[in-house]
Amino acid sequence: MPTPESDAREELLSAMVGFGGSAESDAWREFDRIARAAAQADPDVARSWAAAADRTPSALRQLAFFLSEFALREPATGRALDAWARRYAPPPGGPERPAPRHANTLDGSAYVQGQSVQARDIQGGIHIHHQAAPAVPRPRQLPPVRDRLVGREGDLRVLDRLRSGRCAGARSLLVVSGFAGVGKTTLVSRWLQGHADDFPDGQLYADLGGHGTGEAESAGGPPGAAADPPAPHGGPVPTAAVLEAFLQALGVSSVPAETSQRVALWRSVTAGRRLAVMLDNAFTAAQVRPLLVGTPGSLTVVTSRNHLTGLVVDGAAVHRLTALSTESAVELLAAGGGGARVEQAPDAAREVVTLCACLPLAVCLAAAQLAIRPHRTLSALADSLSADQGPLDALQLDGDSVVRTALDTAYRTLPGDAAALYRTLGLLPTDRYDLHLLSAVRADPGGRTDAALSALVEAHLIEETGPGTYRCHDLVRAHARRRGEDEEPAARREALLDRFVDWCLGTARTAERLLTPSHRPVAGDLAAPDTVPAPLDGAAGALDWLDAHRSALMGAVRHCARTGRHTRCWMLVDALWPLFLRLRPTESWIEAHRLGLAAARSDGHREAEDRMLTSGAIGLRDAGHHEEATRWYALALENATAHGDVRQQAQALNGLGHLALRTGRLPQARDHFEQALRLRESLGYRRGAALSRIRLAETALAADDPGTAVRHLRRAHTELTQEQEHYEAARALALLGHALVRAGDHDAGTARLRAALAGFREAGARSQHWQGRSLEWLGQAAQERGDRAEAARCYTAARDLYAPVSASDTERLADRLRHL
Repeated sequence: MPTPESDAREELLSAMVGFGGSAESDAWREFDRIARAAAQADPDVARSWAAAADRTPSALRQLAFFLSEFALREPATGRALDAWARRYAPPPGGPERPAPRHANTLDGSAYVQGQSVQARDIQGGIHIHHQAAPAVPRPRQLPPVRDRLVGREGDLRVLDRLRSGRCAGARSLLVVSGFAGVGKTTLVSRWLQGHADDFPDGQLYADLGGHGTGEAESAGGPPGAAADPPAPHGGPVPTAAVLEAFLQALGVSSVPAETSQRVALWRSVTAGRRLAVMLDNAFTAAQVRPLLVGTPGSLTVVTSRNHLTGLVVDGAAVHRLTALSTESAVELLAAGGGGARVEQAPDAAREVVTLCACLPLAVCLAAAQLAIRPHRTLSALADSLSADQGPLDALQLDGDSVVRTALDTAYRTLPGDAAALYRTLGLLPTDRYDLHLLSAVRADPGGRTDAALSALVEAHLIEETGPGTYRCHDLVRAHARRRGEDEEPAARREALLDRFVDWCLGTARTAERLLTPSHRPVAGDLAAPDTVPAPLDGAAGALDWLDAHRSALMGAVRHCARTGRHTRCWMLVDALWPLFLRLRPTESWIEAHRLGLAAARSDGHREAEDRMLTSGAIGLRDAGHHEEATRWYALALENATAHGDVRQQAQALNGLGHLALRTGRLPQARDHFEQALRLRESLGYRRGAALSRIRLAETALAADDPGTAVRHLRRAHTELTQEQEHYEAARALALLGHALVRAGDHDAGTARLRAALAGFREAGARSQHWQGRSLEWLGQAAQERGDRAEAARCYTAARDLYAPVSASDTERLADRLRHL
């Protein structure tokens, strides 16, 4: 039975065919307006309207079909068509209209539209079969991925924001860049599949083969089902080949031979469509541009190991994909084959994913090894990955070391100077770099290093972590080191590392002079370095530099110890005193001084040996290694006494006193501090004397004698201020405030504590431990006077400051808050 909609469509079709031959008629002009408006909103109407330009009956019939379908969904268009039909279509029994073209006239005003059968005699039934309009292809070519994507929820949200942030009506173009194996293909495929309804005309996919490696990107799930198949080609896919495949997927049966003609046809065919096009593994912006879809409602997403900054000019938004967090990488390891073994051995699981640099591809390959060997432990896998060949060769797919292959390919595409810098990165014993460091070790005053760094950043072989600072993935650094060892001559490697150590030593000494001007360096027999130290912006800039370069500085110490550069080794440890004093990295402190002590002894330098003993004992003491610290101090005291070194004797005595104070032996502590004070005063060493007075004050407070503590601290604060030792003066002021509160003078004590806290805050985050102590003492003062709200505020702030640096202090403050 015919429906009202089909009746309306036939009536509309009759009117269209009737007026199709007269483009100048009012009816056709009105119809043209309605159809053009609908074509702006519906791609089917747009395509059929373009095809009906010659107004042939078949083209008009297809247009009528799509337009009437659209009218059923859009009431405004339906009303416009109804009004048009009432005005121009022939009403039943109405005035005679001229027979339109291609119509068979039966009598006066009757006519038959479309197919007809004319015969004299008919027997039996008549069956007329209408040929339906050809179906428009809607390709769905995206690579399959698992439903759940591990650790990428934030990246999916970023892509949503980038897409929604594009200007209305503008071409949508996104670039997802990242290191090989980081999971770009899987992320984009999963995201586009989640938005399939937004692209009713299809989703196209092409691997552009930009790097020609054939390895798979990780899928963020178990290996096999989650990884892309290897590319069948050995280099970038020609644009013409991609266009041919796309056009055929959209139903074009005859594709032109010339690339320029294919580009033009691609733009025509995609006009009015709502498509998602995924261009995977692109190498350059020029490779991508001919394939862009240029109509509103469509989206092109490009993945690449390069940044493709050239596409930003074309309106691209760029998202850089990084490695997984450790927690997500462990979850991926469990999902890919680790299973219960991950839960049973969480530490070994974290070691495995760390060796894989939390790179999804590497983690999936490690998980695959667990999946095929169900009795293998995670510890055994970690041992295998950390063996001589390392994860670069141990992680294989179908017998191929895919991570190493990917890095080899990326390395071969680098310009010559960038490749040389890449090898340099691997040879340096650090995982953090900056322009000053790299320019110094390469002896490059001309600025070529900056351009080479840009090339490495573009290739995602190094990432920029801040203004002028960079880091490498562990796997990348291992590959770069192998390239440097294989390709750089031994003499060049040695010269490069010497410049690295000299740069670290020269800049550390500059920082030492700015931060601890009273710290007397031990003289050593060393030729002047030929590197230029990094520029430092005052004391605050010096401390920031030490903090940012911890990895490089410790790498330099270890390198010197390993290669027998004894003088450089202990001199560098000595120059790092402000790093250890202010930032208190206990493990590095102890390791550096153990290496420095061995180097000083090998160098036969007695003064350097004594300095390593007394400075290193402080790190041992802070770590709770009291017996070893006592041995170091006692040995330093014995050496200094034998050689008549009064200053060093006082240093050792002060240290022994502090150990006695820590372990509750107050009379011994007081004796040691008083001896140290007398020796320092005999030398006129005011700073040292003031520090001994601070220790005597702490001993008095431990003995519940705040009055004596106040007397020592007033003088210590005055002397340190006169010596312009602002940080130590602030410590004395904070202790003075605490002692005054203990003595009952809350107002004076609180005022000094707040003044000290302001000084520590001015020094920045590097003084957060003393900020925490000052706040804790302010909280105690508030609690004593009954102000629980102020006490809670101070305790909470102190706890938050302690949290990243001291578990015991954090727990103590949490306990104070529980019992407040």
